[in-house]
Amino acid sequence: MSSPAQPLAASLVQSVDWLAIAPPTIAAVVGLAVLVADLFVTENRKTLFGWTSVAGLAAATLMLLPLLDGDRSTFCLTGDATVCSYTADRFTLVIQFLVLGGALLAALLSVTALKDARKELPEGEYWFLLLSSAAGAALLPASRDLATLIVALEVASLPAFALVGLRYGDRKSSEAALKFFLSSVTATAVSLMGISFLYASTGTLYLTQVADRIQDVDGQLHTLAQTGVVLTLVGFAFKTAAVPFHFWVPDTYVGAPLPIAAYLSVIGKAVGFSGLILVTVVALPSYADVWGPALAVLAALTMTVGNVGALRQQATRAYSAVRLLAWSSVGQAGYLLVPIAAAAYSGDAEKSIGSTVAYALMYGAVNLGAFAVAALVGRTKSLNRVSDYRGLYASSPLSALLLAFFLLCLAGLPPGIIGLFAKVTVFSAAVDAGLGWLAVIMAVNVVIALFYYLQWTALLFRAPEGEPEKHRVPAPLTAAIALTGVLGIALSGAPQLVLRFTDTALF
Repeated sequence: MSSPAQPLAASLVQSVDWLAIAPPTIAAVVGLAVLVADLFVTENRKTLFGWTSVAGLAAATLMLLPLLDGDRSTFCLTGDATVCSYTADRFTLVIQFLVLGGALLAALLSVTALKDARKELPEGEYWFLLLSSAAGAALLPASRDLATLIVALEVASLPAFALVGLRYGDRKSSEAALKFFLSSVTATAVSLMGISFLYASTGTLYLTQVADRIQDVDGQLHTLAQTGVVLTLVGFAFKTAAVPFHFWVPDTYVGAPLPIAAYLSVIGKAVGFSGLILVTVVALPSYADVWGPALAVLAALTMTVGNVGALRQQATRAYSAVRLLAWSSVGQAGYLLVPIAAAAYSGDAEKSIGSTVAYALMYGAVNLGAFAVAALVGRTKSLNRVSDYRGLYASSPLSALLLAFFLLCLAGLPPGIIGLFAKVTVFSAAVDAGLGWLAVIMAVNVVIALFYYLQWTALLFRAPEGEPEKHRVPAPLTAAIALTGVLGIALSGAPQLVLRFTDTALF
């Protein structure tokens, strides 16, 4: 006769949908394989790790295709199959495409950067950390409980600290890593405190159950629940580089290897914003009156401080091109926050979130393209100043044209139609939600941003000082610039593809 413990044990066993978890799993497995192989492969053959990592990220991205035919969930409660820890729905797939595609482009940039670094960057550790971070970032949008959410957030963040400070003997890189580490650890501690308060108030970590139970919290726990909501929001505001939690961004981007700065500017943002969306719209819709106004104010502050910071950059200052892109990314984070804030006031929260996702896809493609051209110029101009781009058209016409296109997309001007459509979508989300004041602040910031984007664009076509320096473009760098250029041009030709894709039900 079987013991009563056996059926109980059987009831606790969860089935695993391997196809649903394939994208982050492939990235993690390839990362572990690279780490182990690093122990046995000789130095002169470690360049193979780069192409192995690129292939692994490409395979992980392609594994999103079989998941398009319907929502899939796994790691569900045995007593309730509708409550799960991992869900591959439309929202998950769009963010995973952005994360894995962005990591793939950053990997292409890294192949050239590692070759140029002349052993200053350890290849095995570099690729392991990049793949581990990409796996965590791909896991996060699929997380449907607070524990998995925080674990995914840290798996994405911890390797990024090391990547920023990985360059041997570089004091600037070490200082950047320390700033990034301290700010991120603070954010995690605050988030964990908030999540522990939410768990104490509701007795569950699953997002959908938190949404149901937090509405009926006992009166004695009401203050605890409110404090938990606020602390959780503050923690994610750090992760999204929202003002006043943005101070680490410029120094971190300058100190990090350029491909890692590109990675953080897009994948770091995607991680923070997808986590923020899951916590606010899925877990805490009943507290919209708390997080809605807070995010609206954060959006206004973030876009204003970011654009003013970019405007103040001096063209002749060392690393001013990277600093300008860093401050620009803070300003873009403000635009990304607008539709999330609008979701609190809108009758159609999914449509508002769709605006954020559409903007994130546009921003990811063109910002990675701008960093790719910056990586090309940085190969001959190590200080990477904005003034170093003067006359780029004379030495590298195609690169100059593509950088001009990327900057115009970020500014929201033709021929960067996708940038214009994305900004109009975000603007209309604010207006539809009754946030007219936020729409006005956004319009003012778009005008401010025009100045520094157009100033840089004009510099590309001015007569160069002295003899124009030819830029030899390695194949991986060529591939990264070409991919972002083709994607940006294709989306500008048919921007409705992104809007239609993200306008469908995300949750």
